[in-house]
Amino acid sequence: MGFAVPAYDTPSLPVAGSEDRFPVRRIYCVGRNYIAHAREMGADEREPPFFFLKPNDAIVQNGASIPYPVATEDYHYEGELVAAIGKGGENISVDDANDHIFGYGVGLDMTRRDLQETAKQMRRPWDMGKGFDQSAPCSEIYPASKIGHPKDGALWLKVNGEIRQSSDINLMIWNIPESIAYLSGLMRLEPGDLIYTGTPDGVGAVKAGETIDVHVDGVCDLTIHIT
Repeated sequence: MGFAVPAYDTPSLPVAGSEDRFPVRRIYCVGRNYIAHAREMGADEREPPFFFLKPNDAIVQNGASIPYPVATEDYHYEGELVAAIGKGGENISVDDANDHIFGYGVGLDMTRRDLQETAKQMRRPWDMGKGFDQSAPCSEIYPASKIGHPKDGALWLKVNGEIRQSSDINLMIWNIPESIAYLSGLMRLEPGDLIYTGTPDGVGAVKAGETIDVHVDGVCDLTIHIT
């Protein structure tokens, strides 16, 4: 069997310490998952978690340079811990959730904030504000078998060396096992899925010519250059 148009390669990320790669199937993002960020976006502190999707080919690898995107004048960074699913399932319990995680990385949920805000005001989907080309930079994936399952530790983001976000992953409103349990009641999770687990407060705009560095204790660092 052939394809009617040229097929594309499956997007993937390096696996730290291995020649293997992690195939990216779907990218789920948890919205407003830190109290201070929820407040700065005008939300309550513990609403049920909600999710949005980015296309898998929005992945950008560590160290890459990406162009300032079209159709926006308010391009925002959001630094996040990323969980990589290694075993599928549905209706996964909180107690069993870690067994479904292959490993972790550090990601950026890049956002065309002006398009997102317009969509919110018009009660339309966020897709064009969140799921555009090269909107999901992510580091290599570090296996949980090597680094464990991080529950606390600093998460910070710098732009041109200046701290813009500084928090701790233990301040998530819904921790990673809780998010997996809730999400797997809505969609069946499969190997290759990534979950961007939310960003703390301090989100803001970035310009062409700037460099973004993101760090999560016990995981790794991510660097992206905006051209």
